[in-house]
Amino acid sequence: MSGQQHQAPRGTYDVLPDQQPYWRFVESSLSARAQRYGYGRIDTPVFEDADVFLRTVGDETDIVEKEMYLFEDRGGQQLALRPEGTAAVCRAYIEHGLHNQPLPLRLFYYAPMFRYDRPQAGRYRQLQQFGVEAIGDSDAALDLEVIELAMRTIEGLGLGSMRLLINSIGDQADRPAYLDALREHLRPHLDELGADDRRRFEGNPLRLLDSKDPRIQPLLPGAPRSVDYLGVGAAAHWRELLCHLDAAGIPYEIDHRLVRGLDYYTRTVFEVRPDVEGSQSSVCAGGRYDGLIEQLGGAPTPAIGWAAGIDRLVLNMQRQGVAAPGLPASPVVVVYRGDAAKAGGIALARNLRAAGAITTLAPERSMRGQLRYASGIGAAHVIIIGEQELAKGTVTLRDMQAGDQREMTAGEAVALLGSELSG
Repeated sequence: MSGQQHQAPRGTYDVLPDQQPYWRFVESSLSARAQRYGYGRIDTPVFEDADVFLRTVGDETDIVEKEMYLFEDRGGQQLALRPEGTAAVCRAYIEHGLHNQPLPLRLFYYAPMFRYDRPQAGRYRQLQQFGVEAIGDSDAALDLEVIELAMRTIEGLGLGSMRLLINSIGDQADRPAYLDALREHLRPHLDELGADDRRRFEGNPLRLLDSKDPRIQPLLPGAPRSVDYLGVGAAAHWRELLCHLDAAGIPYEIDHRLVRGLDYYTRTVFEVRPDVEGSQSSVCAGGRYDGLIEQLGGAPTPAIGWAAGIDRLVLNMQRQGVAAPGLPASPVVVVYRGDAAKAGGIALARNLRAAGAITTLAPERSMRGQLRYASGIGAAHVIIIGEQELAKGTVTLRDMQAGDQREMTAGEAVALLGSELSG
């Protein structure tokens, strides 16, 4: 009786060997770009005290309402699988006294996140994110740096046709007047809204600008704009950022409905989306969170950052036909006939690997079966050791693409394939 056949949990995926070059290239490219801007890597636990997110992300957000993976450990502590990276980094910043380092502190991470979301293309329940955080400076020039890093990072992957959308949602002190104006705009249509949006209308109407419910979409184009309700400081910061972007030659679009999905954002918010008609899936998004560290018990500290979904970056690379560099070289397969030749083949494979060649010893089959195996795994070269080769102290090197072969010593084959690999 055969056992049950299992599959990966819904909303998760396996990254198979033929897809690994994309993932490894994206990770190394993003990390190198962040380091070029002076950012250092930080890794935080996969799970945190749930309060880290419950206190900061926002009661009316989808993450808290629907998406967090919450569990209680054997000690009775409520924990959460990490749904996003910023709050965890800020917790580490406070816990380890990183405010004592020269500020702004520049950090980046590459880590899995977990959200109970409705799976679809580019949206998963376990997702991989790359993020940067710049902590300890309120200068709009730092906003420019972070946004420029995002755009250059995406360009460095070979992706084109991306749109930068930006907005300012002001400081927390600016928010009440804007929220009152937004409520007054929507109040006459309250009965037309869905249950979730009616609840958000009272709790946090800013979330309504981010709603995907088609019933509210016709009401939003004429809604009040957050930039018209900025205080003196936030307005000056917004004007300065736009000047910096213009001077840097970075194209952007002001999207007055852009608020981001987390409550800790202040002032600058932005997203980078593919320039495809109807595309609403950002590949990178972020903004300022000047009050977050204080919410977690630290001193008031300005900060800004962004996160990019590796899943979506890889998906867009494949859609745009961007090949991932760093594909493994075609392997060398050592083929043998007889026990003595097999022992020689094992030693030869060891020497080839030491010289830098990807080398596989063929499975113990007929000579024809071994050659079929080599062809099946895409071997560029086959080295054959049989009775004749053993008697003469040689091997036969076959070029699988050209179809020709030549005889040489094992040492010559190692030197040749090692030099081909290195240059």
